[in-house]
Amino acid sequence: MLGLLRRFGRSPPPIDLSLWQQVRKTTPWLNELDAVRDSALQSLSARFLHQKTITPVAELTLDATQRTQLAALCCLPLLEFGESGLRGWSQLIVYPNAFRVHRSHTDAAGVLHEWEDELAGESWGAGPLILSWEDVQADLAEPREGFCVAVHEMAHKLDALDGEMDGTPPLPREWQRRWADDFQRAYDLFCVEVDAGRETLIDAYAAEAPEEFFAVASEYHFSAPTMLRKAMPEVAAHLRRFYGPPPFF
Repeated sequence: MLGLLRRFGRSPPPIDLSLWQQVRKTTPWLNELDAVRDSALQSLSARFLHQKTITPVAELTLDATQRTQLAALCCLPLLEFGESGLRGWSQLIVYPNAFRVHRSHTDAAGVLHEWEDELAGESWGAGPLILSWEDVQADLAEPREGFCVAVHEMAHKLDALDGEMDGTPPLPREWQRRWADDFQRAYDLFCVEVDAGRETLIDAYAAEAPEEFFAVASEYHFSAPTMLRKAMPEVAAHLRRFYGPPPFF
């Protein structure tokens, strides 16, 4: 058993330096990392590539640079949390563009409602993480607009690590209490604004549920941190502690 644990615990082979430099050049958020965080992200990305199966579908093909870019984007939220944020799932599925999923819900009266959603990404606690390649590239083309679907879905993965998708990832007890209080207060106020039809600095989709509020705020931490600080300073402070300093200030 000890030998088995050692085998799985071995460090994966490092990413080729020229390949990593190409990924940095094509991924704006990575260009802003200092040397220490860049090295940490390289290590996390190498482990991601070692542990996860990246499956392109619908005739999409991904070369080594593109696969490494996806790994780096998924690992960007783990620079403070560490490699334990990768546990519990094994596959990244990549569609060429937005994909459709069938939804159903039975309401309190017993009536079944069914509809189709078109998604840029999706994530389940123990299931695969799914991304639209087109949307990933759109985020990279406008890296300061408040959107990063890879970060959004990884936030859901972190949220689910404690067994409940509720907008609060695993944290030390005292911090978790403050996080829950501050996020709930900010979420409630945000929902009031959205329900009143007022224009908000943050994407109104964040009002869908507490877990979406956390995931959307995480996107803004990486791609529009100034706007997040202006709209929700307490939330921004928690995310800075959780994720580390944002790439853009």
